[in-house]
Amino acid sequence: MSKKFNFKKLLKGLGIFLLVAIIALAAAPFIFKDKIKALVLKSINENVDAKVAFEDVDLSLFKSFPNANVTIDKLSIINKAPFEGDTLFYSGELNLRMSIKELFKGENEPMNLQGFSSTNAVVNVIFNKDGLGNFDIALKNQEEDKSKEESKPFALNIQEYAVNNMRFSFVDQASNMKMVLDSINHQGKGNFAAQKLDLDTKTTTKVSFEMDNTNFMKNVALSLDAVLGIDLDKSKYEFKNNKALINQLPLEFNGFIQMLEDGQLYDLSFKTPTSDFKNFLGLIPEAYAGSVNQVKTTGEFTVSGKVDGKLTETTIPKFNIELASNNASFQYPDLPKSVKNIIIDTHIVNETGIMNDTYVNLDQLSFTIDQDVFNAKANVRNLTENILVDAALKGTINLANVTKAYPVQLDKPLTGILKADVTTKFDMKSVETSQYQNIQNAGNVSLSGFKYEGPEMAKPFEIKNTSITFNPNQIKLNEFDAKTGESDIQVSGALDNFYGFLFKNQVLKGNFNMNSTKLVVSDFMAPSTTTTEEGTKSTEAVKIPSFLDCNLTAKAGTVVYDNLNLKNVSGNLGIKDEAVTLSNLKMDIFGGNIGLTGTVSTKGNTPKFNMDLGLNAVNIAESFTQLDMLKSIAPIAGAISGKLNSTIKLSGNLTNDMTPDLKTLSGDLLGQLLSATVNENGSTLLTALSSNVKFLDPSKLNLNDIKASLSFKDGKVALKPMNVKYQDINMVVGGTHGFDQSMNYDVKFDVPAKYLGTEVTSLLAKLSPADQQKLQNVPITANLGGNFSKPTVKTDLKQATTNIASQIVQMQKDKLLGQGTSALTNLLGGSSNNANATTTDSTKTTTTPKESVKNEVKNVLGGLLGGKKKKE
Repeated sequence: MSKKFNFKKLLKGLGIFLLVAIIALAAAPFIFKDKIKALVLKSINENVDAKVAFEDVDLSLFKSFPNANVTIDKLSIINKAPFEGDTLFYSGELNLRMSIKELFKGENEPMNLQGFSSTNAVVNVIFNKDGLGNFDIALKNQEEDKSKEESKPFALNIQEYAVNNMRFSFVDQASNMKMVLDSINHQGKGNFAAQKLDLDTKTTTKVSFEMDNTNFMKNVALSLDAVLGIDLDKSKYEFKNNKALINQLPLEFNGFIQMLEDGQLYDLSFKTPTSDFKNFLGLIPEAYAGSVNQVKTTGEFTVSGKVDGKLTETTIPKFNIELASNNASFQYPDLPKSVKNIIIDTHIVNETGIMNDTYVNLDQLSFTIDQDVFNAKANVRNLTENILVDAALKGTINLANVTKAYPVQLDKPLTGILKADVTTKFDMKSVETSQYQNIQNAGNVSLSGFKYEGPEMAKPFEIKNTSITFNPNQIKLNEFDAKTGESDIQVSGALDNFYGFLFKNQVLKGNFNMNSTKLVVSDFMAPSTTTTEEGTKSTEAVKIPSFLDCNLTAKAGTVVYDNLNLKNVSGNLGIKDEAVTLSNLKMDIFGGNIGLTGTVSTKGNTPKFNMDLGLNAVNIAESFTQLDMLKSIAPIAGAISGKLNSTIKLSGNLTNDMTPDLKTLSGDLLGQLLSATVNENGSTLLTALSSNVKFLDPSKLNLNDIKASLSFKDGKVALKPMNVKYQDINMVVGGTHGFDQSMNYDVKFDVPAKYLGTEVTSLLAKLSPADQQKLQNVPITANLGGNFSKPTVKTDLKQATTNIASQIVQMQKDKLLGQGTSALTNLLGGSSNNANATTTDSTKTTTTPKESVKNEVKNVLGGLLGGKKKKE
């Protein structure tokens, strides 16, 4: 009897098997990790002469089961000399896929890789000026015998691969060329074990290309889905089924590329699969052209080309690329205008295989919008040695129609009529060396009724008329009449090196004359703001363009700057190296005029200035109250009426709105007051001073022709002691104050005693005029502290008054004592016969000499002792 089938036992066995398998899969990375890491290191060390580093190597049997997956984290290859420190390759994550059985091979058996992928990789290929490439890092002078071939760690048996988000850059320092393929996403499938295979690929990227600092392409979108026929024996790659897009322009390729020992062989042709004019709009990035699917077009546009020949160190393949359109038109569905009669005939050709023989012929480019026709043609030759340009423009464009016919993204539509009829012929060496005699220019360009409004402009800008004439040696600005806000400007002049500025990044040189009836500075200064990390907005500093090297002679009837109205402004401005040099700048203001020379520089992070000012008969109160800078230098001047002549030297930093930063101000001021009077009520300081110094009436101060000398630095102002006359009192004023209004001044008075109050006056009355003349003036000092709004005044007036009173009393005592001594002498040395004689009659009483002396002595002693005299 057969045994009954035990299903539960089978399930249990399968469960145990799966558990063991899962444990084995989970444990395998720990078992094989060190082996894989050693193989990776061996593979690198045996093949690469460079600094190689990686963070870690991991093995997973789950990630691509049933295959094993090796992950190398943050792999980098850094060049040695002569490219010391340059990164040749970096990958955030590199994955190698292989069969699990490959893990069990012996040490001398290579592991077959079935696929690989990289994420966030960077590849930098550099050719230096000597023609050396940084990618040549293979170990040299190594004899590869059979044993070494057999001991290679890895062998390629690739079936598929992928590259995600890679950046590839190619730099040729000798030709000053740079190409960047950014955001590369590429994948391929094919059996690399076979010598001949079809590789199915999909690729997208963005291309940028520049040469000699000129940008020819920037982030041009490319995509290619292609089947490449690969012959590994012959290193030949053939384009089979393929579809490419340049932006939205479709192309198809035929032919092959073959790798040779001395370069690459090209035999390629390409063309647009259709001739619809939408192909032309497809060349333009979608951000600028919009969706072309809904655009109504007529006519044709085709791109075709052929590339044939070898690319070596000295030659390039011959090629002929043609862009052609005839009698085409387009109209966007949401726009009222169309562009018609479009003709394009362009050829890019090389017939010799020598790079410098490449030329571009724009034989015709023309179009019509409404009734306005525009034509252009150009020829460019000698591309790599000394570029030769021959071009012509002729036509009219109504700028208002541009946004009505083409989806240009503008905040406000343009207006204006542009007319051009210009021819030019020049070579680039003549541009670089300013050999203007070799440059042939002729024609005119004019623009009228132009209006523009944008975020970079403070006010809408309107050009009424402008006219430019192209001469052989310069471009002449015949007229420029513009208005913005309340401001009007008229400019004429000439540019000397426009082509050097346009093509070679040279500074723009010129000389101009500018006139204006009214110029409001704020009309031209739109606040440029940035947002900080904290979310607050700050104003960016105004920058003087670094590309300008110009001289400007300017006149303006009125210039409004902040709250100031400047009249009859004239002077010269030199603009160079991010700085403006002002010379002979004059203006009428504050009832007088100001002359100014100096510089303003915005080079560096902080704008700076250095100025010499000459003030001629300006109103003191107005200038020192309306200008914050002068107000900080001399706050007391606001209480003075009159005129001022002054020279001021000052320097410091400017704030972002181009006003002086007072904390950084330094310099000096020399000034002379003219017909100046003081308004005591205009200054808290003067009121406090006069209340503490009773004999001083500030309104009676004589300030005419007073000269003052100030110096200022680090927020402090020092006044050199100056003499001031007040009636018959001499005053000396000196000290310091801060821009924060704090102060420490001393006022020293040389005061006649008669001004020191009633007590001193009554004492003076007891002295004879002759004795009063003997008294010296009394020195009194007033110290002014605190600040200008809340001053403190300390004087030694009380002590000085006490001292002079004591001096007067002493003089009286000395005089009376002298009189008393004389009387005593007479008393003691006089005649005895008359000493006691007294005569009395009915009409008078006669006192004898002896009694008279007695009374006088009593009076003197009484005075000396302070007693009271008896009335006689």
